[in-house]
Amino acid sequence: MTVEYEYLVDAGKIYEESFRIIREESDLSEFPDDVMRVVTRMIHAAADTKLPELIKFTPGVVKTCRDALWNGAPIFCDSRMVASGVIRSRLPKQNEVVCLLGDERLAEIAKQHNTTKTAAAVDLWAPRLEGAVVAIGNAPTALFRLLEIVRDTGVKPAGVVGIPVGFVGAAESKQALVDNPYGLEYLVVSGRRGGSAITSAAINAISSTDERTNEIRK
Repeated sequence: MTVEYEYLVDAGKIYEESFRIIREESDLSEFPDDVMRVVTRMIHAAADTKLPELIKFTPGVVKTCRDALWNGAPIFCDSRMVASGVIRSRLPKQNEVVCLLGDERLAEIAKQHNTTKTAAAVDLWAPRLEGAVVAIGNAPTALFRLLEIVRDTGVKPAGVVGIPVGFVGAAESKQALVDNPYGLEYLVVSGRRGGSAITSAAINAISSTDERTNEIRK
């Protein structure tokens, strides 16, 4: 085989070089170790070393979510892409990963409430939200609806990874969570940025106890 380009092909060296770049270009000094590990995986997923400047969080979000997963809590996802990105082998208790976008009840609920199917799906989460982990990476309407349910019912998920992406409602929904979290632990990327890959990366890092702190913090 003729090699026309010079590039790394050793997976281990690619991994090391990726995290060298993250260490060199990102300021992670403001994050506690457990949150820093999650943020590093988010940077890796987005290939954006400026991402830490946009991240807002509560100090207990990683521990609270991780404890919930170790207690068998489900993970509620707003999209199939987020759910598909969760690495099942990292989940400590074979936790259920739930996305209800295919539920036949959604069209009617969305029509009744004059909202999106993704927001309507959050209503179906409600009976099991207490103590659950929530991962929202696509739909701002889902995050808004979650906040409404928490406000109106007092139900309290263990934590919210709220990183919806978009031009309409994404920044506003995340700011609404930060401004009035109703006692929720949260991790968000403020502004329009977000998406499934970053959200799934955060959940995978939270799920795993095998994150290499020393390699990241050097």
